[in-house]
Amino acid sequence: MAWTWRYEAADGGILDAGQFPDESFTSRGDAESWLGEHWREVQEGGAEKVTLLEEATAVYTMSLAEG
Repeated sequence: MAWTWRYEAADGGILDAGQFPDESFTSRGDAESWLGEHWREVQEGGAEKVTLLEEATAVYTMSLAEG
């Protein structure tokens, strides 16, 4: 199984993956740890939300908005 992040605008539109790290993880925990370390960079790149995908299935979406 591959776990990946999808980067999204506030309106849910999918952002160009080329501007964000193209990381693939072997476990959910690894994917979540990676985001925990890099969320600010992802946010500064323009993503306001991220969705965790297991293969092509969305597991959950979370906001990167501070506050």
